[in-house]
Amino acid sequence: MDAGRLASGVPFTDLPDPSASVSLDDLVERLRRLKVWAGDPSYDAITERVNAAWRAAGRPASELARRSTVANCFVSGRRRFNTDLVLAVVEALHPDPAYVNQWRQALRVVTGESEAVAQVRVLDELPQDLATFTGRVRELDRLRLAAREGDAVVISAIEGMAGIGKTQLAVRAGHLLLRDNEVDRVLFVNLRGFHPDDTQPPADPSAVLDGFLRLLGVPGHQIPYGLEARAEAFRHRIAGTRALIVLDNAADAEQVRPLLPRTKDCLTLITSRRSLTELAPAIRLAVDAFTPDEALTYLAGALPDIAEGPAKRIAERCGYLPLALSLIAAHIRNTPGWTLADHADRLDERHRDRRLDSGVEHALDLSYRALPADRQRVLRLAALHPGQDFDAYAVAALTGDSENDLEALRDDHLLQETAPGRYSFHDLVRAYATGRAHDQDPPAARRAALTRLYDHYLATAAAAMSTLHPAEAHRRPAIPPTGLPAPDLSGREAATDWLDTERTTLLAVAAQAGPGHVTRLAQVLYRYFQGSSNADALIVHGHALRAANDSGDLGGQAHALVGIGIAHLRMGSIARGVTCLRQAVGLFRELDEPGGQALALTNLGTLAERAGRLDEAVSLWQETLTLFRRAGDRSGEAMTLNGLGGAMERAGRYPEAIAYSREALALAERAGNLHAEAFVLNSLGFGEMKAGELGPAGEHLRRALELFRRLGSRAGEATVLDSLGLLHTRLGRAAEAVGFHEEALVIVRENGDQDGEVHVLNGLGEATLAADRPADAIAHHTAALVLATELGVRGQQALAHAGLGRATGEAEHLRQALALYVELGAPDAEQIEAELAALQNAEAVGG
Repeated sequence: MDAGRLASGVPFTDLPDPSASVSLDDLVERLRRLKVWAGDPSYDAITERVNAAWRAAGRPASELARRSTVANCFVSGRRRFNTDLVLAVVEALHPDPAYVNQWRQALRVVTGESEAVAQVRVLDELPQDLATFTGRVRELDRLRLAAREGDAVVISAIEGMAGIGKTQLAVRAGHLLLRDNEVDRVLFVNLRGFHPDDTQPPADPSAVLDGFLRLLGVPGHQIPYGLEARAEAFRHRIAGTRALIVLDNAADAEQVRPLLPRTKDCLTLITSRRSLTELAPAIRLAVDAFTPDEALTYLAGALPDIAEGPAKRIAERCGYLPLALSLIAAHIRNTPGWTLADHADRLDERHRDRRLDSGVEHALDLSYRALPADRQRVLRLAALHPGQDFDAYAVAALTGDSENDLEALRDDHLLQETAPGRYSFHDLVRAYATGRAHDQDPPAARRAALTRLYDHYLATAAAAMSTLHPAEAHRRPAIPPTGLPAPDLSGREAATDWLDTERTTLLAVAAQAGPGHVTRLAQVLYRYFQGSSNADALIVHGHALRAANDSGDLGGQAHALVGIGIAHLRMGSIARGVTCLRQAVGLFRELDEPGGQALALTNLGTLAERAGRLDEAVSLWQETLTLFRRAGDRSGEAMTLNGLGGAMERAGRYPEAIAYSREALALAERAGNLHAEAFVLNSLGFGEMKAGELGPAGEHLRRALELFRRLGSRAGEATVLDSLGLLHTRLGRAAEAVGFHEEALVIVRENGDQDGEVHVLNGLGEATLAADRPADAIAHHTAALVLATELGVRGQQALAHAGLGRATGEAEHLRQALALYVELGAPDAEQIEAELAALQNAEAVGG
């Protein structure tokens, strides 16, 4: 194939844009185009470039790429990508960091990694110290000295040496520093740099910073959006404290760099299998296996009585690795009647007979074989769990049995307890247990276990949503209970906590389960993700759309398209959002589903209204109203009436707007739909504010805010905070107005809600001008104008021009605002005309 020409013969000169990809095949096609763009190098040449970069980054020879795996990246029809390799290929073809990052983001969206990388657990305490911790005296002395000197510390393992004890060394050092009063507080996170399951990619540093800031006392709605802003907020918050920050299992320097506090008062301990040479200045410790003497000391402390000869043989067969020794010690304690020599002989036999490669594998094999058969099965099936951690209910679903002795597996060092009642695996133990599951459990048995697990999460999520949004049960598929043990989610707090705790797992289930589970799970979680994270919504509905396409499920496709479309609209991708919603309308019409059709049309009406096409919006909502009434959906009917009220408010017909909102409120209350009630209360309060009824407006807006906060809807909370800001500007309480708008701005940016951001920026501009801060007002209205123009929100463009005219005194802005308001048929035109005339008269008098 000639350079600059695709296989189809079509010339190609532009650098491919990965962000337009919606599937793995799309990405493969763009990777092929990139190869052509780069001069069409051979696979051998690309492999050489990739491996040269990886060697320079410290990768061991065992992890270098083969030509066949590189070539396979360019093959379509894939179900999964090796993200690390694809990014390395992209960098080999076009080594521009910004372009490589575009691919990283596109891969996360298309492969469903966005939620996986964004979900990470952070702790404000260290894991439990090991009573049997042995040796490492020199390393500990260096770490404690570094703490006194205020240096950042990197603990780097020898290449490929997992289980060497890096984490335990960091944990022991941390406990000693706390004991010696060298630090005042702790932040700990497992960055998942080398998780054996490729559905658990390295954690996103932005998500880690979100967790750190929350632990440092920053309310969620005050956490900024974006990596750089969060890193700066973290450094500001941590400055002046004597904090120990433990970044465990780091993938590379890029993941770690934003998490460094950059203050001498804080000590950062980083563990990694890589040499992080870029993070200077730092002390670097290459952690090796125990010395023979340290291994004997460890065994002497872990066992009641040892003989030196057999102990030496055991230590040697374990490769002097701390993890292997801890597993062997637990096995020996649980094997009464065997002498230490018996255990040493057994290890020798297994080494000869099975040619096991590592001490950890020796130890795991013996520990596993010593377990009762039922506990072996629990360990194998638990390793199939797709999430970062799990509870007893999930294991009961996997095994089909409520009796699972997870505490015993924890005591045997085969499971780790990450929090009360929640468990996880060491990476090496998970890999071993997964291998045993594939060896011992037939594919049908493994599929049955995972099906029970997916049923469990689907049913439990449905129970949680029924508690939180009972009035919308008719919009969700009916999910029967599984009959297996499940948590009690009848209380709102319990339901919310379960959803928040299991969010990572729910996204993993959406990525891995079959079409029937995925499409229903997406419909069940529609409201939860819509009110919390647009990125989450894109991922779960994206998985549902792919599954529905694969299975020919038109209804599943339509529902997924609605979820994707709404998320795109909120994130500012208007064209994508409209396309998805129109496709959904067509599918719902084909299926004769009036409720689904109405749901899509009402959002298209909202978009038309915000673009200033009021007649089109009203027409769409009137059609929507008929469809919701046909479907018997009172909640939908209420929200449509609410939309019609909004249209009347835009037209300046305030009494009609208020009447629509009151009718909608009565419907929402009768339906028992708190979510719809909160939205209608906001609209009612906003209409009353525009009509000059400021007292009732404040009452209704405060009720709406309380409801949204009780429901945990961040998007709804931001909408009402913006309305309260506008109200307080009109009340002459500018400082309070600024505070409301600033709270709203944090939330809309956190949610990636660009449409909401435009409204808040214009409101903030009005409030800061009222607070006699014209420079701030100009900045906010200018930002609003840029964003509104990008999104095509013409009413907000007009509002931004009007605000700039008032803040700068420039007539040109007022003239542009007037032209837009006249074009939109908005009543605001009269006020702008008066302001423009007054300004021109003042200029004439002054002249």
